[in-house]
Amino acid sequence: MNYGRTFNFSAGPAMMPEPVLEEIRDEMMNYRGSGMCVMEMSHRSKVFQQIADEAEADLRKLMSIPDNYKVLFIQGGATLQFAAVPWNLMKNGKAVYIETGAWSKKAIAEAKKYGEVIVAASSKDRNFSYIPDCSDLDIPEDADYVYICENETIHGLTYQQLPNTKGHILVSDQSSMFLSKPCNVADYGLIYAGVQKNVGPAGMAIVIIREDLIREDLDPKMPVYLRYDTHAKAGSMYNTPNCWDIYCCGKVFKYLLQIGGLEEMARRNADKAKVLYDFLDGSEMFHGTVDKEFRSLMNVPFVTASAELDAEVVAASKAAGFDNLKGHKSVGGLRASIYNAMPKEGVEALVEFLKKFEAERK
Repeated sequence: MNYGRTFNFSAGPAMMPEPVLEEIRDEMMNYRGSGMCVMEMSHRSKVFQQIADEAEADLRKLMSIPDNYKVLFIQGGATLQFAAVPWNLMKNGKAVYIETGAWSKKAIAEAKKYGEVIVAASSKDRNFSYIPDCSDLDIPEDADYVYICENETIHGLTYQQLPNTKGHILVSDQSSMFLSKPCNVADYGLIYAGVQKNVGPAGMAIVIIREDLIREDLDPKMPVYLRYDTHAKAGSMYNTPNCWDIYCCGKVFKYLLQIGGLEEMARRNADKAKVLYDFLDGSEMFHGTVDKEFRSLMNVPFVTASAELDAEVVAASKAAGFDNLKGHKSVGGLRASIYNAMPKEGVEALVEFLKKFEAERK
């Protein structure tokens, strides 16, 4: 059932699965006989503790997270982690970053406040349209970690192969591809993701961190909320957490398990992305902006021959009932974000609209 909902191609906050929204709706006024909405509950109550425990357990099952990794639910979104990562992990005051787009650039700028940042590879030379070769990076022995943004939301490119870190810790911002496909957590020291793209409402990040990386010998001036040990010791309940977000994310975890897990989600995502990329590859008016081998299945940027025509497409798409097809203000053009909850029907409808638009202007 659609309820008159639009196909929302926003980069985030994004669509959530309709079965999840229906279940949330049904529990809104009285969660399972508690007499209250989850938004009204004490985070110290047994009822909410069960919600949080189930959410973590389901995420662990979904991703096969090893026992020696902590799962943390932290307010502030992914941007807060730009500072938390270097402040917590820079023992030697040095880290390697790979520059592949707007979000890795922001992370680099933030990390420079806490230590030396070595940009070991970059695709800036071609406007971030590819992932640079990371098979033989120049990584100093005393580098504390290697950092990537595994899927660049704005520029629409993704890693097909993880960097060779030469034994160093790999840190990944997975915000815009989190839970879109299977992930071998043991390949990473730390994974984090803002949840408002593939998982839930805005306002929280999930951090998955190997236990030996959680330090206590940190800068005493460091804000207590930025310390990973703060959240690990308190089970993500140091202060009032984002209870509503944890609840909604937990619903999505259960939904993903019910449909067949991340393997099935990956199949669906590849299937619907192919519909859009096949159209772009055959179109005379619309063109993708990323080298084919590095295309994201989540964020699809594309352009016409001019900014004026791009703007016409955006206006026409709104009139046709599609939302948020305008590219990010920093790059312009057009962008369709087709996260987990975007149905294939939405992508097919978009392609039909674009075909019609192109035909009418020939």
